Amino acid sequence: MKRTSRDIRRANRNELLRYVIAQSPVSRQELAAATGLSLATVANLVGELLERGVLVEVGFEDSDGGRPRGLIAMKADGGALIGVDVAETYIHVELFDLALRLLSRAEEPLSASENRPEQVVGHIASGVRTVLADAGVDAGLVFGVGVSMPGQVEREGGLSVFAPNWNWHEVPLREMLAEQLAFPIYLDNPLMACTVAELWFGAARGCDDVVVVNLGTGVGAGIAVAGSLYRGASNTAGEWGHTTLVLDGRACHCGAMGCVEAYVGALGIINTLREVDPDSGILSVDQTTAIDALAEALAKGEAAAVETIKRTARYLGVAVGNLVNLINPQVIVLSSWVAARLGDALLAGMREAVAEHALPRPLEHTRIMLCPIATNPVSLGAATFALEGALAPNRS
Repeated sequence: MKRTSRDIRRANRNELLRYVIAQSPVSRQELAAATGLSLATVANLVGELLERGVLVEVGFEDSDGGRPRGLIAMKADGGALIGVDVAETYIHVELFDLALRLLSRAEEPLSASENRPEQVVGHIASGVRTVLADAGVDAGLVFGVGVSMPGQVEREGGLSVFAPNWNWHEVPLREMLAEQLAFPIYLDNPLMACTVAELWFGAARGCDDVVVVNLGTGVGAGIAVAGSLYRGASNTAGEWGHTTLVLDGRACHCGAMGCVEAYVGALGIINTLREVDPDSGILSVDQTTAIDALAEALAKGEAAAVETIKRTARYLGVAVGNLVNLINPQVIVLSSWVAARLGDALLAGMREAVAEHALPRPLEHTRIMLCPIATNPVSLGAATFALEGALAPNRS
């Protein structure tokens, strides 16, 4: 798809904001040098963001004998942003100021029976109200709420197109949320949210070609090309979890057989443990508790846990090796809750398998690492979508 002037302006604005958030306070001259934008373009964007109350003038710096240069920073107290990570087993909500600094968080568990749209919407609304009350933030300051939904999402229409683990089809989620929350709502999926969080705040900052591997109940790969999200024709790029790893292999929630997700998602890892040790007590609990217990057993060196991770690392390494060959990224980041719990244990074995299956030249230029973001990367990315959405031309 051909990029329009609006797309280019949005990308330039986002690049400028990323740098201001990371390096505040900064001068316009420093921004131009760091982003590669002309000084005129920077001045124009800064003027727009000052007028909107997103940036603020904070003083001057010397300029080697010339006129002092004005310094700008994010106007952190000029508003608030909310990011929501909706997963199959929990809803995590975080409240941020305009500098994307965490102010408050709340988490609501989802039981297996709470899978109807109205139940999920109720939990999202409850979490949003909780973080605002806990932080004492006036609802009038909220620029917007970014909501990350598992599965396939239509951003413009606000639809959850397909959430396989809940068997949702064409759910008008934004419309349902608008009945309970009086804020602009920006819907997307966790692959995009994790990737934008890494581009703005994490391991992908300053990189052009990036893959963020999302390891949770669901599995996918967020992709950035030339520093921008790659969404595909229908915002469903990155469904790497539903590419085939094993012909005629395990059944997957999507209805196919042998998908990557069926081997390296939370339930896939639990099924591998079932193959290794059918009598394991870990198998009798819910998936979140099971992964936590597996991590504890692994730390103790228990044989079944060690073998389970060994097999999982090999599955993951083969699948990630395919990403290295296909996309040739600078960095691959392992993200989401399963990666957070098992990532260190998975990395070594996974890297060995990647080395066996990736071509040497692209692998030589690829770093593989765990997500370094201290807060929830999906909620952070979702809040960033709210900031981007609030600044979009159609909201000016």
